[in-house]
Amino acid sequence: MHEDGNGGGRQGESRASGNGVNQPQFLALERELTVLFRRARANQGEMAREVHPDLESSAYGLLVRLGESGGQRATDLAAYVGVGKATMSRQLRALEELGLVAREPDPADGRAWLVTLTPEGQERVTRVREARRARYARRLGDWDPREVAELARLLHELNRGMEK
Repeated sequence: MHEDGNGGGRQGESRASGNGVNQPQFLALERELTVLFRRARANQGEMAREVHPDLESSAYGLLVRLGESGGQRATDLAAYVGVGKATMSRQLRALEELGLVAREPDPADGRAWLVTLTPEGQERVTRVREARRARYARRLGDWDPREVAELARLLHELNRGMEK
């Protein structure tokens, strides 16, 4: 018997197999998510340029978040996106210069500021998001609507699980 007590093989292999990571469904999941994430990154860059030619692709998600959630503090946005305060400040300054966001005093705390979409920012983000949903509708037009709903539900569960 080997020192690791697993009766053979390398230590990492037995743990990986025991966790199921080498099972076909997890191999297929990894492969499909890799393709999906690669396409999503490319699409995010395209959507950012549709909002504004000078918009960084990483800032597109901030605009979507503000459009969905309304005004937010820069620190909350930084935490949501997973970046530091300096990076967030730089991105917000660039978005302000493009006329897509504005800062206004936080009514709950006069010392803090809320970042909001400008009317121009809201209009541009809405237009791009509607176009993206239209693309999804065209590409998945031959799917049963229940399958689309199930895909959305499963992706929601995956996203919730990734937050843990």
